[in-house]
Amino acid sequence: MIFQKLSEKQKQIFRWCYQPDSYALICDGSVRSGKTAAMSCSFVHWAMSQFDHQNFAFCGNTVQATERNILMTIQQMTDITYYYTLKYIGSKHVLTISGGGHENYFYIFGGKDESSYKLVQGITLDGILFDEVALQPESFVNQAIARTLSVENAKLWFNCNPDSPEHWFYKQWILQTDAGERPDVLHLHFEMQDNPIMTPEKIAKTTTLYSGVFYDRYIKGLWVLAEGLVYGTVFDKNRHVIEKYDDSNATDYYISIDYGTLNPCSMGLWALEQDKAVRIREYYHDGRKKGVQLTDEEYYAELEKLGDGYPIRHVIIDPSASSFIATIKRHGKFRIRKANNSVIDGIRNTMTLLEHDKILICECCKDIIREFSLYRWDDKKSYEKDTVIKENDHAMDDMRYFVNTAMSRILRKNLQE
Repeated sequence: MIFQKLSEKQKQIFRWCYQPDSYALICDGSVRSGKTAAMSCSFVHWAMSQFDHQNFAFCGNTVQATERNILMTIQQMTDITYYYTLKYIGSKHVLTISGGGHENYFYIFGGKDESSYKLVQGITLDGILFDEVALQPESFVNQAIARTLSVENAKLWFNCNPDSPEHWFYKQWILQTDAGERPDVLHLHFEMQDNPIMTPEKIAKTTTLYSGVFYDRYIKGLWVLAEGLVYGTVFDKNRHVIEKYDDSNATDYYISIDYGTLNPCSMGLWALEQDKAVRIREYYHDGRKKGVQLTDEEYYAELEKLGDGYPIRHVIIDPSASSFIATIKRHGKFRIRKANNSVIDGIRNTMTLLEHDKILICECCKDIIREFSLYRWDDKKSYEKDTVIKENDHAMDDMRYFVNTAMSRILRKNLQE
């Protein structure tokens, strides 16, 4: 029943684990290429057919991401639920699967930082599926692998979208496998055409969701560096800068803030419509350049001026700006929404919105327009991890806070359905 619905590469995923001397499988490549679903299904069938009352693991960047990407996927697969009974205890992050006279236990772990390796210490695992392994630190992955070393027939399963060609996983696993230095590892590179459910129309739609380095990685499936101007390939003054704004279609107003004392403080007033957002005014103060450091009360006065006459739904601000958040709360005029401060996700989402003209800037907002032409990837540090240079980034940051926190509906509804 399963094989009738699979591409040739997906069929390889189901076959490899039963072959002699197969130790690890790596599936990398573009988004929506069908690698994760096939690996999850195959992993469960392999574990349930070969073991009884043993421990396995699903490892992702966070427990929540793993629950969403892996657990929810297999819970909805008839090719799993037809054969097995699944019971998940969320408080313990363990999935019990039973069927065919066997019962096994699948633990969910999140490897989000260097301290995460402690989470997997002390458990013996017969197999591990690493979901988005490129997002997990090397120390966590190595510690998890060490949990399998005492098991004779343990196997490893890795999937990811590409990252930097200097990434530790690319250099230590993919390049070594491709060079024949890991003969017991199979590397399968996926494209969207390898997923049977991806019609030409769906592929064409997906290719419009990414730009710049993220297009090369998530659509072309290439391990490439992030370099040059962050928004250099998508921001165009002729397209994205407007002379003035007609607010007749605005549904909500927000102010986003990147707070700084000696560093610049940037605030942007945004009008949100059903399908786009417009930055209509801004405030920008560089204490170091002007030689004047403002107090939180002085910044608050500027905040009130910026929002004067507009029904501000929320002030979106970096959670680390604790003193200024306390000042805003004390005045009781604005409701605060702490920003989602994920840098790379925010940049990727902003690129997508700019590509589709969902973000516009009024020409009076001089500082954000200036920063668009200066905001760069850190070519030195990006060899190991995507990093932006922490200069000319304050309006860029407040825009990213707004996109990540207030524009998720537009990203989801208008670009991803």
